[in-house]
Amino acid sequence: MQIEILNLDKHYGAYHALRDVTVQIPKGQFVALVGPSGCGKSTLLRSIAGLETITSGTLKIEGEIVNDLPPRKRDVAMVFQSYALYPHMSVAENMTYSLRIQGVSKADALKRAREVAEVTGLTDLLDRRPRDLSGGQRQRVAMGRAIVREPKAFLFDEPLSNLDAALRVHMRTEVRALHDRLGATSVYVTHDQIEAMTMADHVVVMRQGVIEQQGAPMELYDRPANKFVAGFIGSPAMNFVDGKIGEDGHSVTLALPNTPVIPLSRKAEAGRNVTVGMRPEHLSLDANDGQIEVAIRSVESTGSMAYYTTRTDPELMLVEQGRNRFRTGDTARLRIAPENVQLFDRKTDIAI
Repeated sequence: MQIEILNLDKHYGAYHALRDVTVQIPKGQFVALVGPSGCGKSTLLRSIAGLETITSGTLKIEGEIVNDLPPRKRDVAMVFQSYALYPHMSVAENMTYSLRIQGVSKADALKRAREVAEVTGLTDLLDRRPRDLSGGQRQRVAMGRAIVREPKAFLFDEPLSNLDAALRVHMRTEVRALHDRLGATSVYVTHDQIEAMTMADHVVVMRQGVIEQQGAPMELYDRPANKFVAGFIGSPAMNFVDGKIGEDGHSVTLALPNTPVIPLSRKAEAGRNVTVGMRPEHLSLDANDGQIEVAIRSVESTGSMAYYTTRTDPELMLVEQGRNRFRTGDTARLRIAPENVQLFDRKTDIAI
């Protein structure tokens, strides 16, 4: 393993920031740490970098225990949310600064910077100052500065959050392509689950310092371990409705108007109180055919996609490809595919 995090705990006085965290990262893997603000993802990243001391547990990089090693001896490179470029230095000087303070000659450092510039698309910008660059170019310089060191791992702390939406989409493609070209090991912190799902090989979902679930993106999407993961992964978020399993174990009564009963594709414990999860893209509307009659509260159309919200308690969100077929105030029939229904225990929120 390139990076091993074993039973790691971190306390800030009485506050327990990280709780028994274990993650193993093979060489060359792209791992995303994702979760809401305050969940501990940045603290975990900073612990790997050595910018935070851990309270207990073990941190290994290439098999070496680094618990007490200072950051400069861990041979990892961090790319921050802020570009943190030296404004008075050119792109080339920013990229070679770390090499120069390590004693690398100016000629060798510049040669390495030019090689990295070709990979990062900065060849024509080496003589410019940061003020002359766009946000995306500055972020590429920050990444180039990290790459030039040839570290054992790259640590990204929400590097795209300062960019506009269109540039974020472009840059996440660039970051992933760069990772693949370098054969690097990357740990990437983000609060944006779309970034995590589209970029990572392995996603770690955190909440309140605890890992709720980790695995391949589609594994988390298709088989969430609990209601929190189910609601956090996926956009728009999963719909949740209270329900009760029928006496036959193959149906569930939903706490919606007229208490509709929908079939289940698998058997569940008869009479059990559950939370029923339904992803917006797994629901569909029809003028005549469907299990539930609903009124449309709002419609949002992007041209290629239509987003519907129903006038129910709780509200349900649906998303369909193509242009909207219904308008605000229309009544339609809602269809729910049994094989796409998720069930969670009402008390524990754990998936059934």
